[in-house]
Amino acid sequence: MTLPQQATGNLPAWAEALREKYLAGEASTFVLYRNVFDNILVGNRLHDLQSFLVEELFKESKKTICEVSLERGVRPLRGKGKQSEVDDTSGNNPDIFLRSLQVLEQQMRSEQSTALIVPYADALLPAGDQGFMSYQDRQVYLTFHRWSLDKALTSGDNITVLITESLNAINPGLLSNPKVSAIEIPMPDLVQRKAVMGFLAPKLTDTQIKLFSERTAGLRTVQLVSIMSGSDGQGMSEPQRRELILDLLAGTPEAEQRAATLATITAGMTPEEIAKLIEPGKTVAMVDANEEVLRVIHTRKREMIEKECAGLIEFIEPKHGLSSVGGQEHIKHELLAIAKNLKNGERALTPMGLLAVGPMGAGKTFVIKAFLKEAGLSAVALKNFRSKWVGSTEANLERVLATVKAMGPIAVIIDEGDRSFGSGGDGDDGTGSRVIARLKEFMSEPENRGQVLFVMMTNRPDKLDSDIKRPGRLDRKIPFFYCDSAAERAQVLGAVLWRYGETSTATPDDVLALCAKLDGYSNADLEAVALLAVEMARQQSLPLDSAALQSAADDFMPPQERDMIEFMELLAVSETSRRSMLPARFREMPVEEIQSKLASARQRALTR
Repeated sequence: MTLPQQATGNLPAWAEALREKYLAGEASTFVLYRNVFDNILVGNRLHDLQSFLVEELFKESKKTICEVSLERGVRPLRGKGKQSEVDDTSGNNPDIFLRSLQVLEQQMRSEQSTALIVPYADALLPAGDQGFMSYQDRQVYLTFHRWSLDKALTSGDNITVLITESLNAINPGLLSNPKVSAIEIPMPDLVQRKAVMGFLAPKLTDTQIKLFSERTAGLRTVQLVSIMSGSDGQGMSEPQRRELILDLLAGTPEAEQRAATLATITAGMTPEEIAKLIEPGKTVAMVDANEEVLRVIHTRKREMIEKECAGLIEFIEPKHGLSSVGGQEHIKHELLAIAKNLKNGERALTPMGLLAVGPMGAGKTFVIKAFLKEAGLSAVALKNFRSKWVGSTEANLERVLATVKAMGPIAVIIDEGDRSFGSGGDGDDGTGSRVIARLKEFMSEPENRGQVLFVMMTNRPDKLDSDIKRPGRLDRKIPFFYCDSAAERAQVLGAVLWRYGETSTATPDDVLALCAKLDGYSNADLEAVALLAVEMARQQSLPLDSAALQSAADDFMPPQERDMIEFMELLAVSETSRRSMLPARFREMPVEEIQSKLASARQRALTR
């Protein structure tokens, strides 16, 4: 067996792994999956995957290289073999296609050193019950399975490379074959992104390349090309973009330098899009010029990743830190400690995940976002990716997880986790349980600690699969409750008005007296009261004083679901991971009493 003996540093890690496994005789059939539609930088050339295999990995070691695809049949990419004796361009004709595979097999037996490349292998060898496969599909599957085990073929220095984005889409019978090896092509790491940026934008300084590479985690090489390329392809060329930006920045400090840098990272954008991103009136020092570029990169990165994940994730950009949170002192100390560990890179002290539990309106979403701001974490919200299309749910999840892992350190927010990750309903063909199993596997991967922080929020943790809540997945259970005292409710009212830029002339004593009457109000109720007071004061052209707040409190009707709220509070108590995070009224309560009260509250809330 032969493959190029290049030094490890000259090959991507996945290609080196393939080479070593092949030379060791572990396998002759390989499945390359995940980031298979990306570009690969070798020297001064960007390859797609097939070009890399043909012109780099197999260049010196294989006499014949053929493509086998459902679309184009069997066709030579290098060399001319016996397969040309068959009209092999009709991949749509099953009989001709199967005959092409037979001719190809004869060639591999008679002539050594053939490489087969199978793009979109999931279309040729799809997953599914063999009992429901067509005769031709079974024939193709059996052919590739037999080739992988045939010593006469493997000893003849032949290799087969199957290419698919999702490993789950390939026939599981082939993947379970011990002579078939699956190798993941990961998203570009920091070193690779630096090399690509230096290649695409040689005018950038080393400091800029390092900074921009760090901020583009999660992007594929092909996406970096679309941001950084200065080619004269479709759209404006780099000199044209530079002239446009220079006009926009005319008369501002460092206009020439800023225009040159911004022109480098706006490839593919229209003049309108460029004008929208540039802030010509802003005075920018050199140290801030990089921040201006980072803002453009962040905007483009966000658009690309959201599109890449087909709308399955949404970026979250919190505006306020924990200092803007009123009350909640029982959990702010815990969250500040976690934020400090994240900032300091203390991965061993960082939880794998957080579970925020408590009744509706207790402030879970706002406080968690404030925590993310405090920790300086990028964050994405994971949307409901269940799909009615068979197989696409798992593929959607894999795409999201691969992107998230490449973007770390990052937080993944799952709101209403009981709905997204509760038990799959009947009739989903086991998709729900497979999705949950894969998610749990990813959440418990040790290398994700300090890199991917899952944060799940729910008011019904009892509906979650119990295994997803265990330590090692969602380590910290953060309990949220309504304010216990008038002083806490006054803090919440003050924080709400501050966030919305409103100033009240009510005295602290008046606010405290008002809040003493609002026992049982949630944080959401208090926010509604505050904003109603603002509205009423403006409508009547009156100051936002204690009278306005009192009128709003008198007019507002809070939800009347006391039994359900009590049930959710006791669920939060039973789930919490530390007593120190509980309000005083629950902190010393024995476990037996908690469980007894919970059982009673469950019966009252759910059997009405």
